[in-house]
Amino acid sequence: MLDVVARSQRGRICEYARERDGPRLSTPLVVSSVEESDACIVAGEGGRVLRILGKEVPLESGLLSTANSGKDSEPVVKDGIEVVRLPLPEDFRVDDSAEIVVIPNGFELRHDPRRLVDAVIRVREAAGFGRLVCILGIAEPSSVALLSYMGVDMFDDSLSRAAGLNGMRLVPEAEINTGKDESASNVESLTREVALVRDFIRADRLRELCDQRSASVPSGVATLRIYDRVGYEYAEETCSTVGCRFCCNTVQALRRPEVMRFQNAIQNYRKPSCKRILVLLPCSAKKPYHISKSHRAFASAIHTAQHDTLVHEVIVTSPLGAVPRELDMFFPANAYDIPVTGEWKCEEKRFIRELVGGIISQGYDKVICHLGDDYELVEGLADMECTVVGDPTSPRSLENLDKALRTAAKDMDKVGYLEERNDYVRCVLQFQFGADVADAIMDADTYAIGKFPYWKIIREKDGKKVQLGMMTPERGMVSLTLEGAEIVAGLGHNIVEIQDFEIKGNLFAIGVVSADPSIRIGDEAIFVCNGQVRGVGMAEMCGREMTDLKRGIAVKTRHKVKL
Repeated sequence: MLDVVARSQRGRICEYARERDGPRLSTPLVVSSVEESDACIVAGEGGRVLRILGKEVPLESGLLSTANSGKDSEPVVKDGIEVVRLPLPEDFRVDDSAEIVVIPNGFELRHDPRRLVDAVIRVREAAGFGRLVCILGIAEPSSVALLSYMGVDMFDDSLSRAAGLNGMRLVPEAEINTGKDESASNVESLTREVALVRDFIRADRLRELCDQRSASVPSGVATLRIYDRVGYEYAEETCSTVGCRFCCNTVQALRRPEVMRFQNAIQNYRKPSCKRILVLLPCSAKKPYHISKSHRAFASAIHTAQHDTLVHEVIVTSPLGAVPRELDMFFPANAYDIPVTGEWKCEEKRFIRELVGGIISQGYDKVICHLGDDYELVEGLADMECTVVGDPTSPRSLENLDKALRTAAKDMDKVGYLEERNDYVRCVLQFQFGADVADAIMDADTYAIGKFPYWKIIREKDGKKVQLGMMTPERGMVSLTLEGAEIVAGLGHNIVEIQDFEIKGNLFAIGVVSADPSIRIGDEAIFVCNGQVRGVGMAEMCGREMTDLKRGIAVKTRHKVKL
């Protein structure tokens, strides 16, 4: 029995028990060499034996732990534990009876980041979300955060003990050669670090700990770089579309999967059709941008007359590149924090120019740059007018911005606020669900009401008004009603097929038959049974996890059909 208590991307805290009322293990977990532990490694006649909750399985299978130790060995399955040695078989599949998958010779991967990333992803994918993954011989205080982040649930203390016996003290920040027996100190440091990893998982900030710890040793830096590059799709699957505030304090943090996902989505983003004047604005420390003091000052210069419906505000920033105003409540635009020094790294300049250039290429009659000293970031992308004198929020700068907008819009046909609002909502729906959903919801009978960021989507037909969804800053995206869910499900999006029963509260994983694999934590999830919508809510698991797990809340229900 496996319960996922908390998660931070692939990192998770699990409660595992063989029987409902039996003893339980909580992961991330250090498998000990102390025999009294519920999870330990002991010496047996043929080598090491792994003991978990009273069940034992041999780890050596009569082989020595060499680089070729796994070539001629077959996986061993006993009492729900499957032991598979490196290198992994090409067609490796986990036995149906296995609840825990163990790699006993993980030490081979310690200084081979590419093999490590490949092995972790392959074994985790084979194991799915419903099993624990244990890799032995590789954990040390500086690496457990990254191993957990990649999806490893259990480790052992053998490497830390061996390093200590050789006079090497291991702490999360470094390796220190003391020449003394540091084995006990290393195990204590490893145990403390695993406890810290748990805290960061509960706070959904495990990636920040990885950014800090990976820099302790060169192999950690290499592993995280390779994982971000080759493991993007694997990592992104478990990235939430909602989240708490986080920091991007390192270069590698610019490549976080949720950041890369946002950049990829912006590359396909289409501007509101009514917008003819583009204004490039700097970001703010306070998020979302529109509530910050600086952006309220910008608004005082932009929204001075009805020409503001022609103006498209785009915030130029790192690590996201470009954030249209209508998307500034979406995660991670509403949550990131980054050190601001006025110095831009080459990578930041590259993706800012790429994303801003893509937006400019969609066609504007006028481009106004209100970035001040950061004009260099967009210089040469278009013929643009700069309006900043000194500080972007200075009275003279704001006056210049107001005058530039009035002059640019002077001969343009004005656009009504209803048309602008409908365009905005269409773009938000396209960003969240796709162009087909945006077109289906925002048809000729549908319009949006309210003031940003509180928008309601209303369909009026045959004298009847029906609300299809609502956007609020608390959620940061559109939340559907049952009527809106009918439209989205009719196009095949965000569907969770459930067994035939009446929804009385939240939807649990045990009731899920299948789920759209594109669903991410935080997305809209629509319960469907026999082609009929039964409810809608916010996903608490990604689509594949809903199918793999048999316990836990899959979807927090917002609306449900009464049978």
